[in-house]
Amino acid sequence: MTSAAPAPYVEIDGRPATAEDLRIPAFTGYGHFTAMQVRCRGVRGLGLHLDRLDAASRELFDQPLDGEYVRGLIGHALDGAGARDASVRVHGFLPPGDTVTTPMVTVRGPARMSTAPKSLMSVPYTRTVPHIKRPGEFGQTYYGLLAGRSGFDEALLIAPGGVVTEGAITNIGFWDGASVVWPDAPALTGVTMALLESGLARTGRPSVRRPVTLDGLDAYRAAFVTNSQGIAPVHRIDDTSFEVDVELMKHLGLVYDDVPPDTV
Repeated sequence: MTSAAPAPYVEIDGRPATAEDLRIPAFTGYGHFTAMQVRCRGVRGLGLHLDRLDAASRELFDQPLDGEYVRGLIGHALDGAGARDASVRVHGFLPPGDTVTTPMVTVRGPARMSTAPKSLMSVPYTRTVPHIKRPGEFGQTYYGLLAGRSGFDEALLIAPGGVVTEGAITNIGFWDGASVVWPDAPALTGVTMALLESGLARTGRPSVRRPVTLDGLDAYRAAFVTNSQGIAPVHRIDDTSFEVDVELMKHLGLVYDDVPPDTV
């Protein structure tokens, strides 16, 4: 039997969460979050995370969420947890009757995506308002578990017309032999994806966005997935197989590692 992961250390607006505080996220599903990996008190793409939180708070609650304030809350929670390396999430909620976004920071042990090649099962699902990262996404969880029970590593969300959008918990990219191709479809722009997109341009290997369909996967030589925990190759989508392009994966890793972390 697999043991349960340790409960996270949680702070609400800069103070250790009480049972009463936790009623807010437990019973108020309407909110947003961002997830990041912290190493030696540094986060790659921290500014993108902070911008994401502010933009989502403005859209969902018509309220800003100051980035420097959130940076301080992350540092305070890491101090409270006694952690320099960690998996951190910052959630934004608006408790009933309040007029200011309440930030919640959770701290767990660090995590890293396995670099073993992944298998993806296509499923007919697209997220509502996909550009906002939010908790409690039933469809993603349902299809992710269904993919696992079917012998796959993750679900691949497919829009009407067979349009590839994103993984259940990842972004997906393809390699056509000349460019990295990101599906041009409604999806969350992940921070790791955004860092690779800008980093590839700096190395003279710009990526492109264009529509990708299930019936057009044969046009691509390789595929990979990304999220806050890392980058991994894809070796199969349904019955379509891909070779693992070692040089591509090495280059993507170097591009990501070249991003300097920001201190929290």
